[in-house]
Amino acid sequence: MIWAITAEPRCRQQWRKRMPKTLQTAFFHFLALAIFSTPSIGIAQSDDSGWTLPRTVDGQPDLQGVWANNSATPLERPDELAEKATLSDEELAELQQTAERLFGDGGDAAFADGVYQAALGGVDDYISNDGGSGNYSTVWMVDRDFESRTSLITDPSNGKLPPLTPHGEAQVSAAQSRRGANPVRDGAEDLSRQVRCITYSVPRVGGLGAGYNSYYQIFQSKDYVVLYSEMIHDSRVIPLAGSAHIDDSIRQWHGDSRGHWEGDTLVVETTNFSPKSLYRGSSEKLHLVERFTRVGADSLHYEITVADPTIWTQPWTAMAPLTQTDDAVYEYACHEGNIGMAGILSGTRAEERNAAVDSGSR
Repeated sequence: MIWAITAEPRCRQQWRKRMPKTLQTAFFHFLALAIFSTPSIGIAQSDDSGWTLPRTVDGQPDLQGVWANNSATPLERPDELAEKATLSDEELAELQQTAERLFGDGGDAAFADGVYQAALGGVDDYISNDGGSGNYSTVWMVDRDFESRTSLITDPSNGKLPPLTPHGEAQVSAAQSRRGANPVRDGAEDLSRQVRCITYSVPRVGGLGAGYNSYYQIFQSKDYVVLYSEMIHDSRVIPLAGSAHIDDSIRQWHGDSRGHWEGDTLVVETTNFSPKSLYRGSSEKLHLVERFTRVGADSLHYEITVADPTIWTQPWTAMAPLTQTDDAVYEYACHEGNIGMAGILSGTRAEERNAAVDSGSR
């Protein structure tokens, strides 16, 4: 059962205006396919529906292609559904109908868990409040898929993030104080790395992980897998040959990833994060274990276990369903012809000038 907002995200609208860059991107994808991709063959291993798991010529499960993370399911279970891990068919249909009423004919975009929360709340109208770059409309968003689960988090069983450690609570409080003390954007350095299009970091689950530039492309060879993200064109080239992690003194935005196969599941372990990566307040002790399991012709389960003993009192796990699509992943080109940052900074300068005029008139 699926409810959809029919629209294109920004980067898939922009490509039509920049054909030369698009050709460059197409060449990059062709090159990546030539280097990393391997042809697939079928094997006689089928589930009850008769689907056959495709394998590469190396015998690995074939995960290649473009996968969309467009689940409307919130990362954490809403308080209103504290005792419900899943919705009934009737409850799910009602939620979808409300979402269609709120977002089906345009209007403000609901990022992150906003679609689900708005539909669950049964509000008469939805007005977003994006403090980063102004309100967006639904034209920026792609289809959102509803399912019966009420949270992406599967562990803890209550569907909630585990409690913070005392250090984690202090980190959150300090971040809130910094935001409150410096609402003015004096320069580009005051804007987040996401707004500045440096990186969205890893992992991208929950938050803006779904519905907005939420396509991923996977390339495979015998010894490597490439995870290419639509958002800020982040790429991770992951060795599968069993090599050790880099030295602990070396820290990277996306950490250092190493992959291996456990049966038909690709397991990727990532350490060595930069302290600037800051996934939900995490520290450089962040440790991720990602699992990619193809469960159908167009379905892939992405499961991630997040551990950082300095921030959370226990590890937590979430699972996001990914759906294969025939769409291409085009160049993100975040600041090419993008006036957003200039607009943010010039708007702040205008506010400062107006404040100075008002102060002088008193």
